[in-house]
Amino acid sequence: MAANFLFYAWWDWRFCLLILVGAFVDFHLALKIADAPSARARRLWLLASVSYNLGLLAFFKYANFLADNLIAVLGTTRDARFDIVLPLGISFFTFQAMSYTLDVYRGQFPATRRFGDFAFSMTFFPHLIAGPIVRASHFMPQLEGEHPLRMANLNEGGSRFMRGFIKKVLFADTFAVCADQVFGAPAAFSTATTWLGVFAYSAQIYFDFSAYSDMAVGLARVFGFEFPENFRHPYLANNITDFWRRWHMSLSSWLRDYLYVSLGGNRRGRLRTYLNLALTMLLGGLWHGANWTFVLWGALHGAALAVHKWWLETLGPTRSDSLPLRFAGWAGTFVFVTLCWVPFRSPDMATAEVVASKLIGLGSGGASWPHVQTLLLLAVAATLHGVEAARPGSTWLELSRPAHMVACFAALLVALLFSPLGHSPFIYFQF
Repeated sequence: MAANFLFYAWWDWRFCLLILVGAFVDFHLALKIADAPSARARRLWLLASVSYNLGLLAFFKYANFLADNLIAVLGTTRDARFDIVLPLGISFFTFQAMSYTLDVYRGQFPATRRFGDFAFSMTFFPHLIAGPIVRASHFMPQLEGEHPLRMANLNEGGSRFMRGFIKKVLFADTFAVCADQVFGAPAAFSTATTWLGVFAYSAQIYFDFSAYSDMAVGLARVFGFEFPENFRHPYLANNITDFWRRWHMSLSSWLRDYLYVSLGGNRRGRLRTYLNLALTMLLGGLWHGANWTFVLWGALHGAALAVHKWWLETLGPTRSDSLPLRFAGWAGTFVFVTLCWVPFRSPDMATAEVVASKLIGLGSGGASWPHVQTLLLLAVAATLHGVEAARPGSTWLELSRPAHMVACFAALLVALLFSPLGHSPFIYFQF
């Protein structure tokens, strides 16, 4: 566990205490929930846990957002912003802590009496700062017994880690060059280049976040632990519901199980179901950051999920499995998701408006920039995505096979030689 805190302290040692105190608080509140003599007492202890974790998020992540909007409403010019440093990965470890106390409250997982086990599950370094969100019910049973280093785990975990590393430095960082330029000054580029920048960011965020997830899963595997999968070819989804079953699965399942279900799920009629879907995604958007752009992104996905739910309940699932209909479903979903990344990536609503206007050909012309590396890697990425989807369980990196080992190190060499220079942190570090 000391190594986990050393890993986090490499960023800022001061916030190690925040994580340790949080683990101590939730550990003891879970025991209070488990030992409570009445249902009312259980609810009060759960409320204390949820309030503590949401209070941390509200202070560190949303205090300045609320202050800025309050200033705008009051029409004052007074500076009310706070000098707050956002702890790395706070959204992930607070959600993980809440899932534990909620599972204990629901009777789905017994409260552990060993603080060391709970603290280790909270701070295990592969998932600490950017997920996946690993629930205690999935991870803590794995702490039983010893975990000696095994060659099979080293092979499997090392292959997975290398795969994520190549995704990051070769694909994600190359796409970032085009996306950052376009979103940094969208008025300067033509419509075609703006579209390229939007597609580049759509590819960047997938490869960036799935790369981190691969590296986290791989590192955990090296030490003999299993993490849940976080991505399953999301850009091949045929509808928006299917997309959210494939994208950031640890978060989407968390939102479903602990927010959507708690709001009533689909148990209170159609209109309430649609409202619950919309509200869940709206809050999911706000979870990503204190900015109206994230709220808009969540609202768009919430509306799309509600419309798809209405479509299925009103017209029923399509009985045709024809290629044109499947292609139309995939294309519509992919374009919608890609366009929704516009507000997500934009630093503010004004930038999102400029990008949107450029996409439909409004405004002045601007420079044309057919970024060759981006076009080439988009073609390669689409091919790899399709091949892996067509062969479930296959991987283009498996160190136990000589041919794959050669391909792995060749890809690694290409990644190191041709990836962009400079520091490029993982996108989800900011969340």
